[in-house]
Amino acid sequence: MITLEQEINRQMEILKTGAAEIIPEEELREKIRQSIVNNKPLIVKLGLDPTAPDIHLGHTVPLQKMRQFQDLGHQAVIIIGDFTGRIGDPTGKSETRKPLTEEELHRNAETYKQQIFKILDPERTRIEFNASWLSELNFEDVIRLASTCTVARMLERDDFAKRYAEERPIGIHEFFYPLMQGYDSVALNSDVELGGTDQKFNLLMGRTLQKDFGQSPQVALTTPILEGLDGVHKMSKSLGNYIGVYENARDMFGKTMSIPDELMIRYFELVTKVPVEEIRKLEKSLSEEKIHPRDLKMRLGWEIVRIYHGNEEANYAKEEFIKMFQKKEAPDEMPEYSLQHLGAEKNGPIELVALLIQTSLAVSRGEARRLIEQGGVKCNDEKISDPQAFITLTPGDIIKAGKRKFIRIIL
Repeated sequence: MITLEQEINRQMEILKTGAAEIIPEEELREKIRQSIVNNKPLIVKLGLDPTAPDIHLGHTVPLQKMRQFQDLGHQAVIIIGDFTGRIGDPTGKSETRKPLTEEELHRNAETYKQQIFKILDPERTRIEFNASWLSELNFEDVIRLASTCTVARMLERDDFAKRYAEERPIGIHEFFYPLMQGYDSVALNSDVELGGTDQKFNLLMGRTLQKDFGQSPQVALTTPILEGLDGVHKMSKSLGNYIGVYENARDMFGKTMSIPDELMIRYFELVTKVPVEEIRKLEKSLSEEKIHPRDLKMRLGWEIVRIYHGNEEANYAKEEFIKMFQKKEAPDEMPEYSLQHLGAEKNGPIELVALLIQTSLAVSRGEARRLIEQGGVKCNDEKISDPQAFITLTPGDIIKAGKRKFIRIIL
């Protein structure tokens, strides 16, 4: 029979894995103890501002940590920041963000809800919109909230300090963002709040306000910022080094196979559901050279794809990757384009650059030319390196661009 201390240690080991910082760690241990003794789950909060309609794996890191809390029996609460989103969190921004309309916020929120339940258990997740309590505050309440923090404290935030030093404008309303996020913790009486390392200031504000309101302060658990496919910069759509949650299974698997080997264990810890004890075994096998890095990375790709597409699609994506890159075969399924659609129904030549753009194998003429010059374009496995080339197409031809993009020509 497992003892109380053993169960506390088990939960702490799971929650500490992949966490950047727990503030303070001993308080989390004590909260877990009280949760077990009183048979009362911890209230674990994660705020999401619906400022974008879709997310990538970098956004899912705190969601995976939230799922661990759920699996340990605790209560997950997702705060959709429909009120705070009207300001926008200025973290990391060098200028004031434009507020979203209420319609944009709610449309994005619905998309977020669909995506987060790829990771979280919907039966054990509460969804709250913070406008339900923030919009009820009167001006006197707002003044009281503002009195809990000084301007000097606000300027401790790196982004505010930088803008102030550079004499860039800071709206007074922006100071209210961390106060409102902190007030969310008061409204929930939360025990733990999750967020990326860039959210540390806001999470600690929750502790401050809870003390002022006579509550037991929450523990702040920050999660790392996930490196992108380049292994250097944080995962970002603007940098093109991301894996999108809505990408198809084959692209998701293929992109995973391109991450640097040294990031594999980190990805296992941060964006998969593989148990901690199994990750430690995989890490040991890798260090002792009992498993090939390629095979472990294929396992990683399979684990990521199965979360968003299921086991069957994960198996298919793995098989397709093996065909394409180990056996050098084209995939069974690919987009098809007719000669008529491409304007080549008379069997006349077509400009290769235009073909790549028309079939979405490239997004611009510049990208198309670079692909061709770098040897990344093939027709029926024959490389074409002339960016000025015109080619004559026939039904059955297969055009390949880059490592993972194929199209088939049909009649």
